[in-house]
Amino acid sequence: MAARPSRTLAAVVLAAGEGKRLRSAVPKVLHPVCGKPALWHVLRQASAARPDRIIVVVGHGADDVRAAVRSWAVSPAPVFVEQTRQLGTGHAVLVAKRAVGRVDDVLILTGDFDPVRPEDVRALVAKHRRSKAAATVASTILSDPGGYGRVVRARGKLVEVVEDVDASPEVRAIDEVSLISMAVRRADLFRALPRLDRKNRQREYYLNRILPLLIADGEVVRVVPCDTGGAMGLNSRAGLAAVEDVIRRRIAATHMAAGVTLVDPGATYIDVEVTIGHDTVIHPDTYLYGDVHVGVGAVIGPATKLVDAEIGDRATVEFSVVERSRVLAGAHVGPYARVRGGALIGDDAEVGNFVEVKGSRLGRGAKAKHLAYLGDADIGTGANIGAGTVTVNYDGASKHRTVIGDGASIGSDTMLVAPVEIGEGAVTGAGSVITKDVPAGALAIERSEQRIVPGYATRKKAERRAKGRGR
Repeated sequence: MAARPSRTLAAVVLAAGEGKRLRSAVPKVLHPVCGKPALWHVLRQASAARPDRIIVVVGHGADDVRAAVRSWAVSPAPVFVEQTRQLGTGHAVLVAKRAVGRVDDVLILTGDFDPVRPEDVRALVAKHRRSKAAATVASTILSDPGGYGRVVRARGKLVEVVEDVDASPEVRAIDEVSLISMAVRRADLFRALPRLDRKNRQREYYLNRILPLLIADGEVVRVVPCDTGGAMGLNSRAGLAAVEDVIRRRIAATHMAAGVTLVDPGATYIDVEVTIGHDTVIHPDTYLYGDVHVGVGAVIGPATKLVDAEIGDRATVEFSVVERSRVLAGAHVGPYARVRGGALIGDDAEVGNFVEVKGSRLGRGAKAKHLAYLGDADIGTGANIGAGTVTVNYDGASKHRTVIGDGASIGSDTMLVAPVEIGEGAVTGAGSVITKDVPAGALAIERSEQRIVPGYATRKKAERRAKGRGR
């Protein structure tokens, strides 16, 4: 007997809202949450249900939203439908009818990002199909449900969802609210939507109003409780912060479950796509932003920021900033160092306090431990960079590179005026300004002869006394 084909699914994501209370030129759905726009998270929710097609309804900032979504390589590639008039969530779904096509079921999500887990969305669709309901809607319990549609039940069964602005005091006392996360049979959805009206205070077509219509038609409507961490959507800056807090706590829990020590999870900020190896320790006041990858057994922080950085196994970065750079296995950065601009800190190398490394490569075991600027330099294995060293890489028009060979020793307060090359094992004297290449094994000193002026202090003191008497 041939297997029965699975039901087809279209995901419709409502991303047309303006978000007036955010007071922002950025479209509401593009505001970042733990390093990725809210809409990115919603499309991740949608993808968890494995839809056959994804439709994104755009409106405010439509061009920016389209460009952002296309840059994320979502599969299947979303189709965009524009809601030119903002007439509510029901109207937004209705304008997507043609793009939805002839699928069996429609998953509807809001681009505002109610922080439901992707696995909960997948479970919502699965329960909808198993129960053969006409519609299955997600709900959650909020300690402060103000502003959200209340789930009204009778003897445990859904009766309707009433928007806060239209609710009576008795209904407003209900703490169960509806999410705009629902699965609906396509035929029932588009049969109910044209029957909606705008008889409400906002003069909008409410999507949730299809639920009592379906119930009145004798259809089964289910409610699935979901955990949103007590937060709902990006309706304000406070709402954005609340959603970010929920996602940040979930990210922290995931890393700790994978064997990462977060000394104080509440004081650790980790973006959603960061990877961290087991037995790594993250100290408080640490920020891991963007495309960050930390190896096994590393130590990060305290008071450290990593941005688009790679940190190797057993490396340490403390009280420092690493941006768009790599720190390899066993290396030590900090305290109070800055590594940026595509720099590479080699295995077991050391970058110490108040050292800035920009666009440079430090070889295995190289050391720059104090008060240095190393810009556009290639520093060999085991080289030692003295305190106060500067690679003078900019001539006012162009950047030039400095090359320091394996085992070279750069004396304190050396200026290396690029382009210049210091050979293997070469040494520069402290306080030198090096403008010419130094051969391997050579010593280079550029320093004015010291001059001694005897009795200088006594003479100056006498001059000051004489000047005072003349006043």
